[in-house]
Amino acid sequence: MSDTIDGRLEKLGITIPQAAAPAANYVPFMRSGNLLFTAGQLPLREGKLIATGLLGRDLDVAGGSEAARQCAINILAQAKAALGSLEAIKRVVKITVFVASAPDFVEQHLVANGASDLLVAVLGDAGTHARSAVGMASLPLNAPVEVEAIIEVG
Repeated sequence: MSDTIDGRLEKLGITIPQAAAPAANYVPFMRSGNLLFTAGQLPLREGKLIATGLLGRDLDVAGGSEAARQCAINILAQAKAALGSLEAIKRVVKITVFVASAPDFVEQHLVANGASDLLVAVLGDAGTHARSAVGMASLPLNAPVEVEAIIEVG
């Protein structure tokens, strides 16, 4: 069973949550042809941010990485809502990781590993992707990380 997405999720102790509803005038995902685009996902768990603030000031790399991991779980929740099953994912094409950063923080790429590692752990080779990790002055709700994805679907 561990060779399936559900088996990997179970082994990792992850339950995919209900997809969060949009907080403003946008849709949480959009499909165009064989591509699924997710809106940026915050590190929400049970409707609450798991961390807040700036990396390098309020949060260290480990805390930011955990926030990015939660964002990736929420991307999977949106994909499941859009597709009905995570098995419809052929490949994660690219993720963009936005990291709320203190001016001298330069380890956005290490924070982004939290999302990248989770996607590969759950999806296997289909989870490997191109990536951008970008420092930001701030993010919505004082979130430390936001992640969006482009996913190829079958």
